[in-house]
Amino acid sequence: MKRMSIFRPGLFKGKVAIVTGGGSGIGKAITEELVTLGCRVVIASRNEDKLKKASQEMDPKGQSVFAKVCNIRKEDQVKTLVSQTVNELGRIDYLVNNGGGQFPSPVADMSLKGWNAVVETNLTGTFLMCREVYEQWMCENGGVIVNIIADMFRGFPMMAHTGAARSAVDNLTKSLAVEWAEKGVRVNAIAPGGSIYSSTAAKNYGDVNIFERTIPGLPTKRLGTTQEVASATSFLLSPGASFISGATLRVDGGGSLYSPLIWQIPEHENLPAYKWTYSPTPEEDTAEEESSSPKAKM
Repeated sequence: MKRMSIFRPGLFKGKVAIVTGGGSGIGKAITEELVTLGCRVVIASRNEDKLKKASQEMDPKGQSVFAKVCNIRKEDQVKTLVSQTVNELGRIDYLVNNGGGQFPSPVADMSLKGWNAVVETNLTGTFLMCREVYEQWMCENGGVIVNIIADMFRGFPMMAHTGAARSAVDNLTKSLAVEWAEKGVRVNAIAPGGSIYSSTAAKNYGDVNIFERTIPGLPTKRLGTTQEVASATSFLLSPGASFISGATLRVDGGGSLYSPLIWQIPEHENLPAYKWTYSPTPEEDTAEEESSSPKAKM
């Protein structure tokens, strides 16, 4: 079966993107959407086995998804990733800085090593990727960068390290949008809420119910999907967002704005989740496909 995007087919035909952390969770959903729209995508992370598995799953023929091992905290590895992409695929139109990581802990219990690891990955890694893509390609050819941050607008208790780093990336996004505008580079950010369900994240946090506990604080009264972040990313990369730069788009179902002390929202099902639809391949039976495939709910 072929995954279909809400955006027009071929929107990113002939384009090349780098998606860090593109082998799982939100990054994988973004990669799938871009590939569906005709883009060739380099996915990068430290875990070679995960990258190869994801690449094979998304692109069995090896024509659209290319796995590259890279620790974004290491300057030499970032330089190599970018140069290999340019040499092998000929261009870099888009950069999606999705790679990152954190762990739950109160500040009083954080070690300096743990703090540095999170800040270096989420902030320094993003800086290195932006700078190298700009220096090696976009300063002469233009392009679009989207930084995936987090809902840290009211502080981030239990994850102050990533809250501080993501807030810094939000500010970095604004600075780069101004500094690089004359070179034809747009830079924006997306802040997914903590309510975007990802089995990978749930496993990493060691708590399968960590997402479910956020539902009472959401105006949507449901969790978000990784596909909803992917479609928002595709919009910011697209020509439809050509006059948007330096902005941060919150994909959180209004959770960062909701205060039950002021306004009570009852349980409801009036804001259904967006799901990618499917269309049959020539070998599949159309009638059966139409009756069994998940449909988009808008």
